[in-house]
Amino acid sequence: KAVTVFGGVSERQQVRALRNQPDIVIACPGRLLDLLRQGKAMLGQIKILVLDEADQMFDMGFLPDIRSILSTLPDRRQNLLFAATMPDEIRVLVNQLLERPHVVELAHSTPASTIEHALYLIAADQKIDLLKHLLANDGFTSAIVFLRTKHRARRLSVQLIRMGHNAVALQGNMSQGQRDRAMGGFREGRFNILVATDLASRGIDVPGVSHVINFDVPNTPEAYTHRIGRTGRAERSGRAYTFVSREDAGAVRAIERSLGSAITRRRMPGFDSVTDLSTEPRRPPSRRRRSGGGNVKGPGKGERHPSPGGTRRPKGPESTGTDPGGRGGAPRGRSRRSS
Repeated sequence: KAVTVFGGVSERQQVRALRNQPDIVIACPGRLLDLLRQGKAMLGQIKILVLDEADQMFDMGFLPDIRSILSTLPDRRQNLLFAATMPDEIRVLVNQLLERPHVVELAHSTPASTIEHALYLIAADQKIDLLKHLLANDGFTSAIVFLRTKHRARRLSVQLIRMGHNAVALQGNMSQGQRDRAMGGFREGRFNILVATDLASRGIDVPGVSHVINFDVPNTPEAYTHRIGRTGRAERSGRAYTFVSREDAGAVRAIERSLGSAITRRRMPGFDSVTDLSTEPRRPPSRRRRSGGGNVKGPGKGERHPSPGGTRRPKGPESTGTDPGGRGGAPRGRSRRSS
């Protein structure tokens, strides 16, 4: 018997299910900690702890909740940790949580061979027209369109609805019920376009998605792989296109450096195209100290200073403070699984 415990919905049914002593509890840390503090969840008999998407939980500031939950578990148990990436600051935390772990490490993931992916070099103000053209042609049946911010995702979904498409947005400000209805409608075919942010990119597992469109270029190479991996699933073929404007040149170079090869460039007749981006992967310029003031140049596009203590708190448009579940994130490095 398995029980799911997560926020955004009434806790009553979850508490009732926990009283039936399930074999497996699948939980988001925030809601589980709330129930523990209320005395409505008991974890004294747990034999196995699994931390999934551990890097995302650490990145989003859930480490204190995780530590509080760990303090309620029996000392004698097996711990398993799964993470797509293992940055140095996360490795330190993992070493504190796991005792003499056995590590299973997979090589850096690349797009599946079933996915045809390419860059469309397009002026920023013509992205919506190109999207409209692709959705009307190119064998489109269903698509996931990714944007960086929840506001842009919401606005684009409204535009697509006005064009006559059955579109729905999936972004951080939605309640759990709204997310369930959006994903359920997309899976069942009531919506044929899902407009999403990276918050959702990891958790979407819908077979038969014909297209993934990166309306905005992903912030990291790993996010690129996660996003386009939402098509071409279960050995089906799929197409993934990224709209690239002039300001995206640095992000494209980083993605190609990670993949080890250049991505096919395309131009659409009748649309304004940007100057072709260099296919030669180049390293970003090193930071230099300014003369006189002694100040260090701030982070460039796509870079972030680590916060004190090694963990990074969420910020920006997708900072929702909700439990991670099915997100996309900004992973780095190589895939690691530890137990």
